[in-house]
Amino acid sequence: MRKIKIAGVPEHFNLPWHLCLNNKEFESQNIDLEWIDVPEGTGKMCQMLRNAETDIAVILSEGIVKDIVAGNSSKIVQVYVDSPLIWGIHVDAKSKYHMLSDLENTKAAISRLGSGSQLMAYVNANNQNWKTDNLQFEIVNTIDGAVTALTEGTADYFMWERFMTKPLVDNGTFRRIADCPTPWPCFVIAVRNEVLENNSEIIGQILNIINQKTVSFKSIPGIDAVLAKKYHQKVEDIQEWLSLTKWSQQQLSEEMLNNIQKQLLELKIIDKIGTFDEIVKTV
Repeated sequence: MRKIKIAGVPEHFNLPWHLCLNNKEFESQNIDLEWIDVPEGTGKMCQMLRNAETDIAVILSEGIVKDIVAGNSSKIVQVYVDSPLIWGIHVDAKSKYHMLSDLENTKAAISRLGSGSQLMAYVNANNQNWKTDNLQFEIVNTIDGAVTALTEGTADYFMWERFMTKPLVDNGTFRRIADCPTPWPCFVIAVRNEVLENNSEIIGQILNIINQKTVSFKSIPGIDAVLAKKYHQKVEDIQEWLSLTKWSQQQLSEEMLNNIQKQLLELKIIDKIGTFDEIVKTV
C-alpha cells in the first residue's frame, strides 16, 4: 500500500476528505492517505511541501502560486473550491476601531509570512486605496494566537475565513467590521513535483475519489448538521456557507492563473510571472 501525506486546514471545506478517509475509500484503492491538520494555514503548508513533510496540500490559490513562483518545487493539479474565500476583517470586541477606514496604518495579525492572511491584507489595502508599503504585521501562527494579540493590543485586526471565525464574534471575543472576498477561486490542490513524477497514477486516483465526493457533498442528508457539530457552528451559518461554496473538479485555467499572478505582481507580492507549465500540471 502506497503511503501519501496530505495537509490541509482543519476547516469545513475539508470535510469531504475526512468522509472519504472514514469510509476507507482511499484504502480500497490500496492508497494509505495520511491527513495532517495544519491550523497555521497556507504559509506553513508551503514550507511543508518544500521540506517534503507533505506530498499534497489543499491550499489557498494565491499562497501556493506565490510560493511556486518563488521556487517551491510543486504544481497545482486541480482547483478544489471554485468560489471565493470570504475573509472577515475582525477587531477585538472592545476595540476603538469601528469602520474599515479606521484600520489604515494599523497592525494586522497574520498566521505567518507568506500566509493567506498576509496576502489578503495587501488585497484589502489595495481595495481601500491604502499605501501597501505602510502595512504592519504581527505573526500569531493560529486563531488562538490572534485572539491573544487582539486582546492584548499587539495587533489591531485579523483577517480569517468569516464562518470559521464567527463563533468568536458570537461569543463577544471579536467584532467583524467588514468582509473581503478573494478575487479568485480560493483552494487548489498542490503536489510536490517528485511525487508527481513518481506517482502520478496514484495522484490521479486520489483526485478521482475526492471529486466523486465533492460532486455530491451538498446533497448528503443532514450534512449541514454534521458540519455544524464538527466545526462548532450554528446550523443556519453552515447553511449560508454551503449556499456560497462551490467545490470544483476542474483544473485551474490559464486565464485565472494569469489573473491571480497579475494582481500579485501589482501588489508587489511576486516580482515575476511564472508560466502556466511551471505552475500547473494535469494528471
